[in-house]
Amino acid sequence: MFKGFTRFLHSPGEQLKTLLDPQESSTSALTPRNIPRSEHPVSRQHISDAALKVLYRLSGAGYDAYLVGGCIRDALLGKMPKDFDVATNATPEQVRDLFRNSRLIGRRFRIVHVRFGREVIEVTTFRGKPQDEHGDHIAHQSDEGLLLRDNVWGNIEEDALRRDFTVNALYYNIADFSITDFANGAEDIKTRTLRLIGDPATRYREDPVRMLRAVRFAAKLDFTLDPATEAPMYDQAPLLLQIPPARLFDEVLKLFMSGHGLVTFRLLSHYGLFGMLFPEAEEAMADAAWAEELIEQALTNTDKRIAEERPVTPAFLLAAFLWAPVKHRQEALEQEGMPPIPALQAAAQQVVSRQLEFTSIPKRFGIPMREIWELQQRLPQRRGKKAFQTREHPRFRAGYDLLLLREQAGEIPSGLGEWWTAFQRGDEHEQRRLLQKVGGDPASQGDRRRKRRRKPSAPE
Repeated sequence: MFKGFTRFLHSPGEQLKTLLDPQESSTSALTPRNIPRSEHPVSRQHISDAALKVLYRLSGAGYDAYLVGGCIRDALLGKMPKDFDVATNATPEQVRDLFRNSRLIGRRFRIVHVRFGREVIEVTTFRGKPQDEHGDHIAHQSDEGLLLRDNVWGNIEEDALRRDFTVNALYYNIADFSITDFANGAEDIKTRTLRLIGDPATRYREDPVRMLRAVRFAAKLDFTLDPATEAPMYDQAPLLLQIPPARLFDEVLKLFMSGHGLVTFRLLSHYGLFGMLFPEAEEAMADAAWAEELIEQALTNTDKRIAEERPVTPAFLLAAFLWAPVKHRQEALEQEGMPPIPALQAAAQQVVSRQLEFTSIPKRFGIPMREIWELQQRLPQRRGKKAFQTREHPRFRAGYDLLLLREQAGEIPSGLGEWWTAFQRGDEHEQRRLLQKVGGDPASQGDRRRKRRRKPSAPE
């Protein structure tokens, strides 16, 4: 696939040196390499019809239009791209005027989403240097260097400098089907190296989420982090505490719901990033040996389901991540004299309240997560009709799966999960036999009702 393409893959030279020091670099220092269509494997067959419509309409209106980022990177890796991002010199308002099926989103980074049915094409205007000001379009940074708003427009060379990784600074030109490589990204694709553009410490201060993106791409693409790119992450991990919890929740979904969750979790833990997202889970892993095993088993199962194109829900993963903290708090409350069920409910509330300070949990996931935890209290109760009622619970399957993980991790002895497995698979006769083993056969109890004590009749 790379025949004829490799002659453009030279080792990084002066071009990359200038990129690694943004304080001294300038767009004039960039030496972009143009790779003609005959020298690369990317064709319009790799591009969705929706993306092509956006590109051609922008080009027909007199604007520059390029496919950029992950779609080009994935195509060069021999993968079929799924998401398509377009970069243009048209402003967001001009893009919106061209597409009635579009809407402006974002305040921190103003972009346009063009919707074609279920497919969304993200269109961004070329970014300029954050230090520059262009009328009302300015960039705001905190005293610590965090980029609070970035709506400064520039040209394609400046936009390339603003990209996060060299492998994402590849621009596919719809006019002549060539690829412009601004940062030797093609070489890094060949060597499977993930390298930040600019000084890594500075880029992480501008946007600490770049550390999460580095881990996600390394896990997803099976790339190795460049030593200069990974070095600051150990010390700068706490910068993630500056990021709004809602944005971090979106990143959590990308990290763990893409089919590479286990590798991602291990990398996050290695760089001290997981504790910035789930601090109480990190603390629980230090106190209970089974806590980390439970999380890894949950991620292994989720990765397998995604690979098999079976449905997954963040509620289950969140329940697994935070179960150890809930269990720890519940036990502490029970030691203080609180009954088990109220203790579990109070512990869940405490854990969720603290977690919301770091990553938000929308109700559509938070409510099922709590129900999965509550089922851990109900699953051992199998007498009478309780087993049938528990089996009909809408979250039974997820609660049952968490129970199995708890046994595999060594938190609780094996046996209960095996009983529920047999109960689900068995016929009526087998279910009755299983209930008799725990003294819970509903037939033996029949419709036995407690006799009400008759009140003494009032004297006449």
